[in-house]
Amino acid sequence: MKIKKHLLLLSITILALASCNKDDGGSSSVSERDRTEQQLADKDSLMLYFETHYYNSTQLAEPGDHSIYDIQINELPKDEDGNYLEMPEPENNTMLIDALLDGTIETHTTTYQDTEYEYYVLRLNQGGGEDMPFFSNDVRVNYIGTLIDDDEMFDSTVNPTDFDLLNLIQAWREVLPQFNTAASFSSNGDGTYSYSDYGFGVMFIPSGLGYFSSATTGVPAYSNLVFKFELYQTGINDHDSDGVPTHLEDLDGDKNLYSDDTDGDGVPNFLDVDDDGDGVLTIDELIPTTYTVNTNIGETEPVLAENEYERSRSESNGIITINTVTVADSNDDDIPDYLDENITINYNEDEED
Repeated sequence: MKIKKHLLLLSITILALASCNKDDGGSSSVSERDRTEQQLADKDSLMLYFETHYYNSTQLAEPGDHSIYDIQINELPKDEDGNYLEMPEPENNTMLIDALLDGTIETHTTTYQDTEYEYYVLRLNQGGGEDMPFFSNDVRVNYIGTLIDDDEMFDSTVNPTDFDLLNLIQAWREVLPQFNTAASFSSNGDGTYSYSDYGFGVMFIPSGLGYFSSATTGVPAYSNLVFKFELYQTGINDHDSDGVPTHLEDLDGDKNLYSDDTDGDGVPNFLDVDDDGDGVLTIDELIPTTYTVNTNIGETEPVLAENEYERSRSESNGIITINTVTVADSNDDDIPDYLDENITINYNEDEED
């Protein structure tokens, strides 16, 4: 059974932790530099970091669930003048630059704020779960954030913590969707849970995918960052509760939800309850369906049709009730009814009649 059917992400409060939140109240801004020029400087800094740091590759390659606290990234020793000493690669460790050159550390590119960025991912475990987050999902994670300049930890979680990816810096929306959730979890009997075979890795990111010119608690402006993370669970968001999952409201696929405003009313679709401005709410322009599954007699859950999305579910005495909506295109013009101002069918109204 999918982990998402047991998600505890029922009423997530968006957490304003310094390491991830892009709008932390303690932030301050400095004069903004050119993003393209800063990206080049950041890349140089990241390469120097890779050339002067190594990680405990042998230990992390051993079977089993490792923790973010098991990941040890250390700097090469220096002499009295601050120059790096020439020495053989530490035993049972790998230089980050070697891991980059052989592909163990992956190089990825993305365009953000009209600038092409490179960022880097050390994929220690893909994760054995069926689900991968969309860029607008809720996620449950543990993480440690450090600065590349001095290897200082500026924030971390102690217990699994829930976030809305839309409220985090861009790097998290780029990296976490590349990993799977945990394969299984179990209750510890004290309100906490243990997870197995989860997404596990390290991201090395330029300032442009982090806080850029905005300094925040423990993070100076233009800081390149390292995040060690464990991805446990994910849940699909519908920020305006209109029945359309938020990630599907990114019509042009640029991961910028604020640029999608079908009716031009100044409210982006993912926050607009009437996307096409035709006077019929989006939720009413979707076809509702209710499924009742009696597990006591061996019934199994339905396979949802294309363009059909689960809105809610409940379970009582082995009876599962699932409510879904299906996107309709009643005039077959390849424009969904909820985005077509010329179609004003209210499917909930028809159901009541």
